[in-house]
Amino acid sequence: MSVSCVIAIAGASGSGKSLFTQTLIQEALGDGLDVRTLCEDHYYRDQSHLSMAQRQQTNYDHPQAFEHELLEQHLHQLKAGESIDYPQYCFNTHTRKPKTHAVEPAQIILVEGIMLLASPELLPLFDIKVFMDTPPDICLIRRIKRDMQERGRSLDSITEQYEATVKPMYHQFVEPSRFKADVVVTQGGENRIALDILKSHIQQLLNQ
Repeated sequence: MSVSCVIAIAGASGSGKSLFTQTLIQEALGDGLDVRTLCEDHYYRDQSHLSMAQRQQTNYDHPQAFEHELLEQHLHQLKAGESIDYPQYCFNTHTRKPKTHAVEPAQIILVEGIMLLASPELLPLFDIKVFMDTPPDICLIRRIKRDMQERGRSLDSITEQYEATVKPMYHQFVEPSRFKADVVVTQGGENRIALDILKSHIQQLLNQ
């Protein structure tokens, strides 16, 4: 089996990538298609060889924080009809978990992440490139809620990281990558017109 379509869904942290991905699967692709989802966050580099203090100093909003070469290899494998050992990441310890998950190839692979369109080595592997264009202040509010509720972080640590790395890296890498996108989505993760356009284009690709 070979993969028919690989879709990148990129944008800032808190831009609505996950919601858009879930809505696309449930409503646009919910007609018997075989779909797999990969998250770029799982490809943060393993830092088990570093102390916790060193891990906390890592710039997690720079492209080099991700092992994109492994993601590239995995996309090639999935396109070739091969399964992959999908890495798992722990945000509490800032490093990879020991165990991986087996992911089988599918008709459609959805990949979501902040730096997908800022990585030249990945761009040729994407059949459709989507960018979630959400105002930075909304992204920050969503990021604060998520990190406090799901990752147990303090407001001070979140805002300090935002000023130190998230905001400048967004302007240096993420925001310019929108010009690499085939589709720029505004109005959040439930943009009906964008979903319908993608559904139509995906069906055309699968019918070729």
